[in-house]
Amino acid sequence: MRESAEARLGRPLGEDWLARFERERTKMLRSQLEPVPGAAEAVQRVSKAGLRVCVASQGKLEKTRLSLELTGLRRLFADRALFSAWSVERGKPHPDLFLHAASEMHVEPAGCVAVEDTASGVTAAVSAGMRVFGYAADSDESALRPAGANTFHSMSDLAGLLGLD
Repeated sequence: MRESAEARLGRPLGEDWLARFERERTKMLRSQLEPVPGAAEAVQRVSKAGLRVCVASQGKLEKTRLSLELTGLRRLFADRALFSAWSVERGKPHPDLFLHAASEMHVEPAGCVAVEDTASGVTAAVSAGMRVFGYAADSDESALRPAGANTFHSMSDLAGLLGLD
């Protein structure tokens, strides 16, 4: 990522660029991040049905925990159900993170459903052999579908898509 950014800028980013970026991102998250409408209810519904839930994020666990706390979702996920691409050799669009999460959750990948909002995440989950729903309310549906997702626009629809209604 660093090489790509420096090539686009035509100059070095500096040694402290990542730390500065993370500080600025944290400030932005604290001031602007809001929960996805219906997300808490969807996770609770899935959990109540006896299905395991986890988060498999491209970001560091520290950022995932902060995002979940700021949106009121942290209480819905056990520590052992939070996974980061920083824990595997290759992040999304490779399947490594999803395969790791499935293994740690003691579930076969084919028995998993991933809810993703990026084409790289959809690609990773499909490559892992998972069924994928693409949350397209704030994402590019035209990128999610070709990557292999069945798209939806409201978290209140997720339980029905999973056959929980």
